[in-house]
Amino acid sequence: MVNHTLKATANTTHVGGFSPELEPALIIASGDRIQVETYTGYYLYNQAPEGFLTPEFIELCRRLSPERIVGPGPHLLTGPIYIQNAQPGDILEVQLESIYPRLNVGFNAIRTGWGALPQRFSQPKLRFINLDLTRNLAEFPPQSGVKIPLRPFFGILGVASETPQSSIPPGVYGGNIDNPELQAGSRIFLPVLVPGGLFSIGDGHAAQGGGEVNTTAIETSMNGTIKIILHKNYSLDVPLAETATDIITMGFGHTLDDAFQSTLERTINLLVQILGISSEEAYILCSLAVDFRITQVVNTPQKGVHGAIAKSILPETFPFPPN
Repeated sequence: MVNHTLKATANTTHVGGFSPELEPALIIASGDRIQVETYTGYYLYNQAPEGFLTPEFIELCRRLSPERIVGPGPHLLTGPIYIQNAQPGDILEVQLESIYPRLNVGFNAIRTGWGALPQRFSQPKLRFINLDLTRNLAEFPPQSGVKIPLRPFFGILGVASETPQSSIPPGVYGGNIDNPELQAGSRIFLPVLVPGGLFSIGDGHAAQGGGEVNTTAIETSMNGTIKIILHKNYSLDVPLAETATDIITMGFGHTLDDAFQSTLERTINLLVQILGISSEEAYILCSLAVDFRITQVVNTPQKGVHGAIAKSILPETFPFPPN
């Protein structure tokens, strides 16, 4: 195992999506640990306050080459990371060991035509929200007495596929999942779709409600420590995750109904695999004990639903991830 440091620079970041053509920012072996640095707000660098616009961030934005703008999304991602010996048909286990904001300020943006209620809230609005990193909370609205606990996570965790992908919608490759369950101490499993996997990370969120309904969370630059483990010859057609308390299934679709049905089907199939029960029994178990939650409703055209299977109800010897 080797410990790496991956700073976010014009040569180690990319904007807007995932591409198999990008040169790796880092090459690692399975089991290596990475101290990773990420920035957010690339498209805001000329209208954000000084506390958000660090000199390093401004320099990165000015020096980023056109070749590293690979999609229409607004997200600035760190990577890609190439994992030696990773081939299509394998999976990557990304362990999220630590996640913490780099700044004491974040932003929230309403964008015209976006969000869950685009007709009612049609005017764009950009707000910057102070983060109290000592008490681990944000107050919003200001001076309202409403205190939001900070629960930092990376909104985007994804790999490249054979064709370039926008950073806006999530998919089989992961991407803009925006799942607030993926706190420090959790792990996510992603299918390898191209040689090396080409994993990228970013879109730091200091806090987010399920749904992320007005388009954004409290977006901020984020650092973290991750460990990537390669599992050879595994079959996985959509990301899976595990937290301290739950196994998390995920599904995406053009509507919430489609996303829910996708998640339900995958949860049934997973329970059949890991418990050896019938699909009918798994369907009943989903009704009795699995919590289905809205992940996000704003990443057009793919909305997300995830299922939380409490590990406390499962046998101690259950195999996860299933082979």
